[in-house]
Amino acid sequence: MQKEIIVSLQNTRIKNVVVLREKSKERNRQMLFPVEGRREISMAVSGGYEIESLFVCPELSEGTDFPAKCIYEVSRKVFEKMAYREDSDGFLALVKMKSASLHDIKISRNPFIIVLESVEKPGNLGAILRTADAANVDAVIVCDPKSDFFNPNVIRSSLGCVFTVNTVTCSSEQACEWLKKHNITVYAAELESSQRYYNEDYTAGSAIVMGTESTGLSDFWLDRADKRIKIPMRGKVDSLNVSVSTAIITFEAMRQRG
Repeated sequence: MQKEIIVSLQNTRIKNVVVLREKSKERNRQMLFPVEGRREISMAVSGGYEIESLFVCPELSEGTDFPAKCIYEVSRKVFEKMAYREDSDGFLALVKMKSASLHDIKISRNPFIIVLESVEKPGNLGAILRTADAANVDAVIVCDPKSDFFNPNVIRSSLGCVFTVNTVTCSSEQACEWLKKHNITVYAAELESSQRYYNEDYTAGSAIVMGTESTGLSDFWLDRADKRIKIPMRGKVDSLNVSVSTAIITFEAMRQRG
């Protein structure tokens, strides 16, 4: 185990952390991503992720027993350059990526799946992962993503649930084929549907498909869904935030399942 005190803002390791924080292409190239916070790092380790290196600010943190090949102590100024939170606890790790495919999903005998099409905002994706963890859904499938699971804002807004939920990215075609293969009923959420979400039966294998707030679901999913559902709006706005909508439908399904 290597231990070194870093005080320079120009240190190459520190500059690399900043690059990994900001650029998804670089995260994919190095197969590394930053995780900030003791709780989130612990959840990553519990989820089977390997820590490549750990940065600790003694001024902000207490001792740790995280399994890391390299541990670096850094000054507060250096840590603040790497951090993407305002209230950090002084721990930041570079973690090795793990990739999963649809074939890796281990579904239950009566699965419930959340499918997201072209999700854009990391905060929404993170919030949906929190919902998925709370409801213990089988998987979250993101089709044609515009934000990756290892974006620091996804990790932060999910409170580390990105490490506790089965997550997969793929094309819409691949996801639809997989759902049909496993006899999972597909419910497409859309504003124009006449069927209210709480009038459907989700007690058998089910998947809800959610689109973006700006454009909703594409015709691909609307044409291939077994049923279309909506959340009725009683005020002046015609839609909810996608993470809120996902939570509402998901917990209606969990209520029906007892």
